[in-house]
Amino acid sequence: MRILLTGGTGFIGSALADAIRTGTGHELVLAGRSADGAAADSRVRSVSVGSLGPATDWRSALQQVEVVIHCAARVHVLREREPRPLDAFREVNVAGTARLARQAAEQGVRRFVFLSSVKVHGESSLPGSPFRAGDAYAPADAYAISKMEAEQALRALAAESGMELVIIRPPLVYGPGVGANFKAMMDWLGRGVPLPLAFIHNRRSLVALDNLVDLVLLCIEHPAAVGKALLVSDGEDLSTPELLRRLGLAMGRPARLLPVPPRWLEAGASLLGREALARRLCGHLQVDIGETCDLLGWSPPVCVDEALRRTAEAHRLAR
Repeated sequence: MRILLTGGTGFIGSALADAIRTGTGHELVLAGRSADGAAADSRVRSVSVGSLGPATDWRSALQQVEVVIHCAARVHVLREREPRPLDAFREVNVAGTARLARQAAEQGVRRFVFLSSVKVHGESSLPGSPFRAGDAYAPADAYAISKMEAEQALRALAAESGMELVIIRPPLVYGPGVGANFKAMMDWLGRGVPLPLAFIHNRRSLVALDNLVDLVLLCIEHPAAVGKALLVSDGEDLSTPELLRRLGLAMGRPARLLPVPPRWLEAGASLLGREALARRLCGHLQVDIGETCDLLGWSPPVCVDEALRRTAEAHRLAR
């Protein structure tokens, strides 16, 4: 089988590329801005398609491809510089994705696997009421809106063309090479910074990179995945303090957590313009992966503590 992977140099995409290259007998086409870094493996081909957008020509990359795994996207940035962020997200994540999917259908691609986000359901779940795949859309920011609209465009195209569609909605993904807020947490722990988070009593779902990759590879061929939106996590939800304690143990740097009321944290974050960060640290975001597990006969192969250990070890070696 020949697979086209977009975003193959990113955090998730590079792990998927390695897994396909080393763990399967499939041929792999890596499509990106340039063809640099083509692997010596004869089963791997790199194709330059330029930037992802509504005018991207994918035809050279799609030759004899049976499955597309679409990871490339415009993602959150810490300091947004675009004057109209939603337009920028739509240009790449909606119009760019629709362009790829339409050309894939025209070229006879059998299945399209799309990496979406649990954020299409909202920024937070109610306590004890995890998101389920059938829940209504409730995106709260430009990125989530663009992912929702991309899903809608793909469903319409799949219905029109007959191309099989699988949508995967992960929560926060962590693993070796992780960046952004998760890396910041490891940096804080590594420096022994006291964190005022001991009194937070939330529950959040995360997914280890290895678990997400395992599910994506299963969805390449599993017949029951067709037409489904699948939620994924490690199957164990953690509070923010519990995550920090277990991550600290994995790093050999015990977490120093201070007992500060969450309302004080939220007030301070508001004064500093960091409300979004406070919501992630204090709020609930749980997903129910029961349908995914039952439908596909799948379970996360890597437990949380092992995944944290691998993440911590990679962080240590990268310093």
